[in-house]
Amino acid sequence: MPANQTRSRVRERSNVLNRPEFLSLNQPLKSTSAEARGAARRPSQRYQQSQNQQGANAQQETPENNKEKKELPEEDCMQLNPSFKGIAMNSLLAIDICMSKRLGVCAYSTSSWGSVRSMVKLLALTGHGIPWIFGTIVCLTRSNTLAGQEVLVNLLLALLLDVMTVAGMQKLVKRKGPWEMAPGFLDYLAMDIYSFPAAHASRAIMVSKFLLAHLVLAVPLRILLVLWAVLVGMSRVLLGRHHLTDVGCGFALGFLHYSLVEMVWLSSNTCQTLISIGTFNWSPLY
Repeated sequence: MPANQTRSRVRERSNVLNRPEFLSLNQPLKSTSAEARGAARRPSQRYQQSQNQQGANAQQETPENNKEKKELPEEDCMQLNPSFKGIAMNSLLAIDICMSKRLGVCAYSTSSWGSVRSMVKLLALTGHGIPWIFGTIVCLTRSNTLAGQEVLVNLLLALLLDVMTVAGMQKLVKRKGPWEMAPGFLDYLAMDIYSFPAAHASRAIMVSKFLLAHLVLAVPLRILLVLWAVLVGMSRVLLGRHHLTDVGCGFALGFLHYSLVEMVWLSSNTCQTLISIGTFNWSPLY
């Protein structure tokens, strides 16, 4: 046993790798090789983890993508195959715009009927709201009969109702005319800025219907009054301010305003009370 131990000690001493200066070199080599192996394994593990995450995200996104894929063909079908109602409405609007632009022969002074533009504008002015309201107030101050004051007060209320209703609808719809034109000063005062519905047409029909119902006129005057209302509405189309559908809806709205005023007709006593309040002569205590 002692001989074997001495022999092993001799062998260890004779081995060059067991010297102290080589031990420091051998140990780092083993650690670096282990780290290299770990580093070689880490990218593969990261790659597998990234693939697993991508697979999980793909599984989560597939239901949403499937829904989108299912929804897109339906939208395409709706666009490519519109309903009959949509086709009819679009066709009518296209015809309305085309015909309105062709009928706007007095839109500018350089148009085909530009020489009569001033006369058409004068005709359209007869259906403006500001002259009618101002004229009704003047007639009301000059009237001395109770029946006349009753008719004029109801006419004034009908005009105010027409102006406010048309202005509200125009503000809500905001449809522009067939030709790009800036509104005039009187249009801003009457809040007649947009195209739909036609305020002049509504007012002309309402006034003509009102006067035919409450004034005794000869047959030629009655015909002229109806013709005036129609020409006022058409003058706005010739000037390029309104479409044909705007004028048609304006006519219908004028009939509606007249019917509403007839339903809520103010009596003579109510009209006298309103007149006294307006002229600051109201004395409720006496």
